[in-house]
Order: sequence, then structure tokens, then C-alpha cells
Amino acid sequence: MTFIFYVALFLFIFLSFILMLVILVQESKSMGLGASFGGDPGESLFGTGTADVLKKITGYLAFFFMGSCLILSLWTSALGRSTHAPQIQIEEVEP
Repeated sequence: MTFIFYVALFLFIFLSFILMLVILVQESKSMGLGASFGGDPGESLFGTGTADVLKKITGYLAFFFMGSCLILSLWTSALGRSTHAPQIQIEEVEP
């Protein structure tokens, strides 16, 4: 069970990096930092029609990210509840 949890955690971290990459590739609404270095706001990394595609991909990735956050948090709390501390039994001694 813990192996599957660690695989899910690895996939969650991978999803986080993919989401960051897609967000950083997108063109900003204003010219932002690229204008101060002489960047052309008309240029796009993947062509002219990719802004809408990247927005959709970002939306889907954000949806999966939030869903996996919820699932992993519930799974982590369930794992925490299932591992109990060892029970110590105290015996009473009669004098």
C-alpha cells in the first residue's frame, strides 16, 4: 500500500513540474519582463494559435492538480489513522 502511495506522490510532483512549465511558457497579458529585454509581444514559442491551447491545457492540469491534492490529503490522513502507536497494557497488582 505504501509503494502505491509513493508512486502517486511521485506522479503528483511530476504533475506539479509540468503545470509550472506550461504556466511559464504562456504569454503574459501585458508585455511584462520580456519587453524590457527587447522581446516581441507578437512572437510565440509554438506559433500564433497556441495561446488558447495552452490556456486549455493549463485549466485541465490545474483541475487534475487540485483533484490529486484532495486525494493525496485524504490518503495521507487515512494512513496516519491506520498506523496506531503500540498499545501498552497496564496490569494491576493486588497487595
